[in-house]
Amino acid sequence: MSGAPPEVRDEELLADTIARLIGEARHVAIGNASPIPATAALTARARGNGRPTVSLLGSRRHTFFNDGGRELFDCAGQGRIDVFFLSGGEIDGEGNINLVSIGDYDKPTVRFPGSFGSAYLYYVVPKVILFRLEHSRRTLVPRVSFVSAPGTSAPNVHRPGGPVALVTNRCLFAFERARRRFRLESVHPGHTVAEVIEHTGFDFDRPDSVPVTPAPSAETIRLMRETVAPQLAEVYPQFAERVFGIRRAGWSPQGAIGA
Repeated sequence: MSGAPPEVRDEELLADTIARLIGEARHVAIGNASPIPATAALTARARGNGRPTVSLLGSRRHTFFNDGGRELFDCAGQGRIDVFFLSGGEIDGEGNINLVSIGDYDKPTVRFPGSFGSAYLYYVVPKVILFRLEHSRRTLVPRVSFVSAPGTSAPNVHRPGGPVALVTNRCLFAFERARRRFRLESVHPGHTVAEVIEHTGFDFDRPDSVPVTPAPSAETIRLMRETVAPQLAEVYPQFAERVFGIRRAGWSPQGAIGA
């Protein structure tokens, strides 16, 4: 790729940020409704010449699971998954996530889709990356209304897994398990530390000088657009078409089977 660097889309910046967090993992698993983490994992695999192994739930081409979620849980319990992604309607400063409800439990003001296996996977997967596109005081709160999955555990609890980072549309936080706190690692281009403070409901640590999140390289952009995007179209056809202009064969916006 020659000439001026390509314009970086927001989704590409976030995916590259997550791909760097994946690091030298052996096996990355992605659950449902996670197109940006899926982009990140497939990009990491493309850069690593086939490593890490990527298990993308809902895909026939990019998973070795034959039994969906149950096999995912079994693999995680055996220590065979290194990285997973979680989110929540609410996330607080101790890494707790809420996927259940807000308000009185019997008569909630907001009902979320449910925890599914989040609490289990949060305990057993060594590197859990939290991801939330809406960075606001509504979503990043002082204390979650319901703890679907705790970010930390008592010292006498055996827990190999837990959060390592939180990626939002504004910034990257690292999670310090010993201190039970987030630390601001970088702000994305076009955003500021003051903006992050204004829109975050919990306290967090930060260095005196907070760097800007680095943009993906031209080679990474090329991999995403030429190699990863066609792979994404199998499970996330709308995302692949909206972000990358890639349409899965046989799919239309009106909704084909499996779209």
